[in-house]
Amino acid sequence: MSRILGQTIEFEGRRITDRRDHIIEPSGKEAIREIVLHRGAVSIIAWSKPDEILLIRQFRHATGEELLELPAGTLETGEDSIDTARRELEEETGYRAGLIEHLATYYTTPGFSNELMFLYEASDLELREQHLEDDEAIEVVPTPWEEALCMVHDGRIRDAKTLVGLLMVRAAL
Repeated sequence: MSRILGQTIEFEGRRITDRRDHIIEPSGKEAIREIVLHRGAVSIIAWSKPDEILLIRQFRHATGEELLELPAGTLETGEDSIDTARRELEEETGYRAGLIEHLATYYTTPGFSNELMFLYEASDLELREQHLEDDEAIEVVPTPWEEALCMVHDGRIRDAKTLVGLLMVRAAL
């Protein structure tokens, strides 16, 4: 384990904090590490039919592209991840889950961030109403399961949380 000699907050935003750590590595070497602190997030594989999942299409400024993704979102302070998953699924897709199950928890980019992603699987969906935030433009894309897997392999899906989620479920099936 590394030993922290000092920490400085470089930036504090709505969703992330950038911290600079002065540390001594387990090897004994002194180093500076820039860490992005994040509250954590969820992603949801939502089965709209036995052989169909809900993907969303949205423009991502950081990539300059529209991406196909699983519904997902950031935990609110103090919020349990299953509550976040239920909330984000309904906000982004308009569907409420009758059944929801935790599948996995993983670090998204441990080389520079502490963000944990909680993966859920939702079924027994009931269509309600989409509740997008003011700055969101999301298109719900019902997608046959086999087509979603083809999109993974032909590069149409390039979002990491979506790749992990789809491939984990495929392996389990």
